Amino acid sequence: MNQRNNPATRYENVAAGRLPALVPPGDELLPEELLRYSRQIIIPEIGMTGQRRLKNARVLVIGAGGLGAPALLYLAAAGIGTLGIIDDDEVDLGNLQRQVIHSTLTVGQPKTESAAARIKELNPLVTVRVHNHRLDATNAVELFGEYDLVLDGTDNFATRYLVNDAAALAGIPYVWGSILRFDGQVSVFWDAHGPNYRDLYPTPPPAGTVPSCAEGGVFGVLCSQIGSVMVAEAIKLITGVGRSLLGRLLILDSLDMTWREVSLLPDPDLPPITGLLESYDDFCSVPALDAQGLARMAAHSIDARELARLLALRTEGKEDFLLVDVREPGEAEIASIPGAILAPRGAILGGEIELPRDREIILHCKSGGRSGEVLRFLLDGDYARVRHVAGGILDWISDVDPRMAAY
Repeated sequence: MNQRNNPATRYENVAAGRLPALVPPGDELLPEELLRYSRQIIIPEIGMTGQRRLKNARVLVIGAGGLGAPALLYLAAAGIGTLGIIDDDEVDLGNLQRQVIHSTLTVGQPKTESAAARIKELNPLVTVRVHNHRLDATNAVELFGEYDLVLDGTDNFATRYLVNDAAALAGIPYVWGSILRFDGQVSVFWDAHGPNYRDLYPTPPPAGTVPSCAEGGVFGVLCSQIGSVMVAEAIKLITGVGRSLLGRLLILDSLDMTWREVSLLPDPDLPPITGLLESYDDFCSVPALDAQGLARMAAHSIDARELARLLALRTEGKEDFLLVDVREPGEAEIASIPGAILAPRGAILGGEIELPRDREIILHCKSGGRSGEVLRFLLDGDYARVRHVAGGILDWISDVDPRMAAY
């Protein structure tokens, strides 16, 4: 019988929440290690054996961003023997509000190299493995097989489903965290012993319904709040102490500073994971536009320079249109095209804001994705005189007004 369809064993594991130590003890601790980790070793539940398990552990952190940054620091400080970092991005100035492992001096460097250097400064006893490339279906299972445990701090649904499926195939647990604005979630998934991510989210949310951190923002300290819980779960799994979050979803509202817990059980009706999908991006995206749809979008798109020309004509009274910014209010405070009115995408799609039909409308967002979604919505609603700026305000900054702050 497949493990997923054997609820007696899986539900028992979930109910207990206590699993045997994931990693066997490694070599005896060196004098330097005894001193460095002494405050942790004297905890009875950890002790010398637990610290040797941590020394022998191999942990892969996916993403050296908001959650990965504090997680990597605490994993290194705790004495994890081998830390892997996979990320294909570079450090940007806008990262430093929350990605505390990086610094102003490392802006422009690969995040993996920046993080590895900081870890070595913090704890030179840790072996750091750098994977400076994108995680995808061609490398995930093989890479996961080189580690005991994975921490997933990614911010997109395609990678989350990939991590879940690859971890199930590799037979290892992973700790998952998610953040947006003031809210955070964290849990442990282990398909062989309890629920996996698909038990929580069987299908991805419709594209565009959940903003990314770049669109919705994130309370910087929330990264450390959730990241530290992720590390605590990793240490507990490795050493076998305490009750893990397997079968429990922890939800934080840091604005009210409240935690709540939701129980989670494996769904016996979900099919077992037997392989990876060909494309996780396709799985998490809306259906691709056909030739007719692409042609319709092109016919209703303009670039930033054309918008500047039209705004000049509007000032002269030779054009009449409504320029609608569909971003969030916080984004508009950073940078705004003069003459635009703010009407967030969600409010338009949700029916809270109804745009006039008796005037031409030009939409814009940050880079064209959200405005394109609103454009399709309005066209489907029989708005005839509507266009959008394909490159958004980023193209406006690049091509029209480079003095404006980018973000």
